[in-house]
Amino acid sequence: MTGNERPSDVSDRLNTGIAHNARVWNYWIGGKDHYEVDQQVGDQVATMFPVIRDVARADREFLGRAVRFLTAERGVRQFLDIGTGLPTLDNTHEIAQRVAPESRIVYVDNDPIVLVHARSLLVGTPQGATDYIDADIRRPDDVIAGASSTLDLERPVAVMMLGILNFVTDTDEAREIVRRFMAAVPSGSFLVLTHPTTDADLDGEGNVEAMRFWNENATPPITARSRTEIAAFFEGLDLLAPGLVSCAHWRPDDGSVPTLPQFGAVARKP
Repeated sequence: MTGNERPSDVSDRLNTGIAHNARVWNYWIGGKDHYEVDQQVGDQVATMFPVIRDVARADREFLGRAVRFLTAERGVRQFLDIGTGLPTLDNTHEIAQRVAPESRIVYVDNDPIVLVHARSLLVGTPQGATDYIDADIRRPDDVIAGASSTLDLERPVAVMMLGILNFVTDTDEAREIVRRFMAAVPSGSFLVLTHPTTDADLDGEGNVEAMRFWNENATPPITARSRTEIAAFFEGLDLLAPGLVSCAHWRPDDGSVPTLPQFGAVARKP
């Protein structure tokens, strides 16, 4: 674990009186690392926007398919997973190292409850490596500097940004964050991204009121973006088939999948 956080430092940052995304997301996918306030807010959001649990599960399944694809078919052996969230079944290092035990993974998050559970993310294969950085996506230079002690930034890296840029509410800032991360990795690297939307073609209209409720009752504040805004994150990169789609439609294991208001895509840096 990178950093000098003491248990008291973490507990000082941990606010159990307000719902927090990492814990609510954990509740939606069936985890146990949440508090009553997270369950209450999660249930209310699910009442307003019933597909949210399906979105949470589809996002997690997208991660699994993307990591397996990049490891098995594209030979990726390094992953920078930003906005890790709470550990659950089949984390990035477990998926990658199952295919290629020598894979190296760095997790990044700044949620104190994720930090508490981070040690479980550090148990990987002896041939590979896993590390955790307590850092904020809004400070790319700090993340890159921390990751460089585990990852070889002269070799391709898969930069994972699943459901994290929606917490950077300024779109220009979010685009700059992506640009800086992708500038720090070499040709042959990949960007893996998911992002919520209110676009009608993905049946996202129900997201509007649910996100308003979230921003009034939970933290951090969230924003949805259009297909056009999300596509701009991939500027200068080559989108892999099937392109920018509902994340459940990205190379599904089963041909019958729902259309959910969560975009997902994988792109290669030329």
